[in-house]
Amino acid sequence: MQTMTAVFSRVTATAVNIHQINGRSPVYPYWKEFDPITAEEETGTIHQMARRMATAVTKGDLGLLLAEEVSRYSLMDLQIIGGRLHAEIIRLPDPYRKQVHPFITEQLFGTHHQLLAMHRSGRFRSMTEPITDRATFVEFCNMIPDGCFRRDESPERIPFRNTPRHRAFYYLVSAFTIFVLDRPGHPVGMPFPGGFRVEEHNGSFYCIIRDREKEVPFSICNFCPALQTEDG
Repeated sequence: MQTMTAVFSRVTATAVNIHQINGRSPVYPYWKEFDPITAEEETGTIHQMARRMATAVTKGDLGLLLAEEVSRYSLMDLQIIGGRLHAEIIRLPDPYRKQVHPFITEQLFGTHHQLLAMHRSGRFRSMTEPITDRATFVEFCNMIPDGCFRRDESPERIPFRNTPRHRAFYYLVSAFTIFVLDRPGHPVGMPFPGGFRVEEHNGSFYCIIRDREKEVPFSICNFCPALQTEDG
């Protein structure tokens, strides 16, 4: 479970903490040593992205910002992200690998397509309702830089260059799902080891791992609108 949630992988703030989100988290030494120029550029870009996201008040505002950000990813970027995703999925044991594969793909690339489709259709202009839980949203924005620059792997383990900017893509599409659509970060129906799934009942969402990632501050589970499954 830790492998899954670490890969794809509340809050007392009531207003944007500008000092916190403007603070530049240190880039991990391994990344500077690997590619110091890219590291410095991506540090500034990702902090700026998080600050811009935190200014959004309505779901439409946020949708427009997220669409603008994901549009910056080239086909090559998406291929790198897809290669990374494939490398993670093939490490999972069967039959779980086959069961979870379509849900993980939908979580990342299906959501990416939906975000851009809504933007192109002009849907975000009519979405004037405020972000449902602004305090949690701001905390999410504050977390993004640390999540992007965390060191959770070695090149030998995953042989794909996975830069902080590529990791930011995951947080962008997750922000769309959680804070624009008010849906859980992992798709409804997504299976977890042990026979559990993300479920929806009478408009509420339930997940077995909802409250199990608190020791991983950059996990999207900590910001998800799903409720903890009672059996969990």
